[in-house]
Amino acid sequence: MTLDDILQDLRRQSPDPKHAETGMWVASLLRERIAAGQLAPGAKLSEQALSEVLSVSRNTLREAFSTLASEHVVVRLANRGVYVARPSIDDIREMYRVRRFLEPAALLWSPAGDTAPLHAAVARARESREIGSVPDMADANQKFHAALVALTGSERLVLQMTQVLAEMRLVFHSMVADAGFHAPYIEENARIVELLDAGFRTEAAEVMTEYLHRAEQQLVTAVSQPTG
Repeated sequence: MTLDDILQDLRRQSPDPKHAETGMWVASLLRERIAAGQLAPGAKLSEQALSEVLSVSRNTLREAFSTLASEHVVVRLANRGVYVARPSIDDIREMYRVRRFLEPAALLWSPAGDTAPLHAAVARARESREIGSVPDMADANQKFHAALVALTGSERLVLQMTQVLAEMRLVFHSMVADAGFHAPYIEENARIVELLDAGFRTEAAEVMTEYLHRAEQQLVTAVSQPTG
């Protein structure tokens, strides 16, 4: 999906009158589009087009860009503009460092909650695997991890995870056709939910910790390989 497609989608939305003048609202909109895989690494974000479509000032948009840049989701290039980021190996390692703090802890200490969103994410991932849709598998797996942290009931932790998953999506763009990365984790997600539902929180957290270490190494290896 190109920026023009995103702009058409944004034109169909009515700006929130309470937030349309805040950089946080704009940052949230762009972050959601990136987390959904709608903007690829390297895509240029036109300041003029976005400010017109969102009915916000250039200063407000720059505030949003500053927020996203601090999250490593976009980069500012002198005299060239703002672009969706291309995560480096160091970025990948940092993402997984954060995830190893968030996700096993969510399994260990979240209050008892509704695991239906976790089951739904697993079911959707299995359906996507059956039809061979790698982007949908990736999206369902992302939703699983977001729902897991949502069990904490903490807005701050959910926001942190949203930021990490937006950056993760940029890594997955380079692996859009690789079913071999996403498919094996579907049943591991299912196993984690089974353990959680059965009250085996420590075991679930251990599975998740090992899972994250392995996924990190797979992504680092993939990004390290020459592309041509």
